Amino acid sequence: MALGDLEREVMRQLWDAGEPLTVRQVHERLRERDLAYTTVMTVLSRLTKKRVVVQQNDDRAYKYAPAQSREEMTAGLMLDALTASGDQDAALAYFMGQLSPDALKAAIEAATKK
Repeated sequence: MALGDLEREVMRQLWDAGEPLTVRQVHERLRERDLAYTTVMTVLSRLTKKRVVVQQNDDRAYKYAPAQSREEMTAGLMLDALTASGDQDAALAYFMGQLSPDALKAAIEAATKK
């Protein structure tokens, strides 16, 4: 599932926080973008509907947390793109060819641990 620029930035703030945040806390972390509070609330609501974010009731305010780690979500996006490819083997081979030697080695080691 693709995310827009603002959705990705909100997710970055949630992942970096390491704990659930309220709309106000996310809004404060995005102050350099000069966004309305209601815009941040709408983005978090949309991310909740997409099941990318989990909404938790905390007294009078909701808190939001990522439904997956950054790595899990990235892997899911990569798998979606690979699945949409007409030739998965060719797409994967091309992708692997773009990796640095260290990243390629880490990928191979991770694959052989399973």
